[in-house]
Amino acid sequence: MTVLQKKTGADNVAAHLTPSDIEQIGVELDAIRQSIIDKRGESDASYIRTVIAAQRKLELGSRGVLLFSLFPPAWFVGTAGLAVAKIIENMEIGHNVMHGQWDWMRDPKIHSTTWEWDNASPSDQWKHSHNELHHTYTNVIGKDNDLGYGIMRVDEDQRWVPLYLAQPLWNLINACLFEYGIAAYDLELGKNLQSKKRRSSPDFKARARQTLKKIGGQVTKDYVLHPLLSGPSALHTLTANATANLIRNLWTHSVIMCGHFPDGVQTFERRSINGETRGEWYLRQMLGSANISGSKAMHFMTGNLSHQVEHHLFPDLPSNRYAEIAPQVRALFEKYDLPYVTGSLPRQVASAWKKVIRLSLPNGLGAKAQSTVLEMTRPARRVSGSRAA
Repeated sequence: MTVLQKKTGADNVAAHLTPSDIEQIGVELDAIRQSIIDKRGESDASYIRTVIAAQRKLELGSRGVLLFSLFPPAWFVGTAGLAVAKIIENMEIGHNVMHGQWDWMRDPKIHSTTWEWDNASPSDQWKHSHNELHHTYTNVIGKDNDLGYGIMRVDEDQRWVPLYLAQPLWNLINACLFEYGIAAYDLELGKNLQSKKRRSSPDFKARARQTLKKIGGQVTKDYVLHPLLSGPSALHTLTANATANLIRNLWTHSVIMCGHFPDGVQTFERRSINGETRGEWYLRQMLGSANISGSKAMHFMTGNLSHQVEHHLFPDLPSNRYAEIAPQVRALFEKYDLPYVTGSLPRQVASAWKKVIRLSLPNGLGAKAQSTVLEMTRPARRVSGSRAA
């Protein structure tokens, strides 16, 4: 898949849309958004408060069990509970609170300007790289570094160099250490360390100190304080915390990979956003995102980012409303004959990893490698509408 603007005819999934169609899509999506704004209220506020209270109880209870992690059953129960608590805090609470989804409540304890999450990346740095950059320049090559995190080749039109052969390994390492990878990414570490001028910048130094302080606090909490509180179980508690963080990192990385990297998701050239209208911005979010199908429990554990299409269209709407509007959004895709890319978690993860591996190779060789495994893994995802993604 190459950038959408370089596709022609039937290969361009939006070629059949007129400028009027695109603006009408924007009007209809605005109406969906307004319908939720008009009715959000106490039930939504109760939802997020209930989730936060339950998450804190689960974390506290799990850490209490880990005081006795010297005993294998306590280790397994405590580790599993802590991993789930960390996932919920990062995905359904932290990510969504920092998007401003609950700012309308005017609760200073649950507000995008005050929330600090259980993660290595300071919240204000994450909000800049994620909210301001990624959601503005979604899947625009050279502008949206969330697409490959600046360390991977993400499109056939990108020039291939031998270094990309290690791309699958980088992606695996990034998955295991995801919270630290995000912290480095938010710091734009690669770019800022390239020159003495950037390294010496007061702004970069201040942000680096802030990140190191946050990492220090996280490490102290998980690998010093709580193990010491466990006394004879200290080493077991330390390994439990490390395992819970690893599980959280792998899960988060997988969910995020599924949102913008599976087969069928489009990428865009920088020039494509020059003079972009609201309708065109909406269209880019529609074509540049993919969903994960599954149960209510799975949607909850992804922070409702399994509804990635809906989230990118309406990043500031309460996450508990995405399932409600998903059928309306999907109907709009079908109305305008656009591909609504979705699939189960295993299929979307497999699709994303196949793309990582394919793009690590030169174009011709990568295409052959993908065709070899494609027949064994079909279907990689489900697409609504009559046009293939």
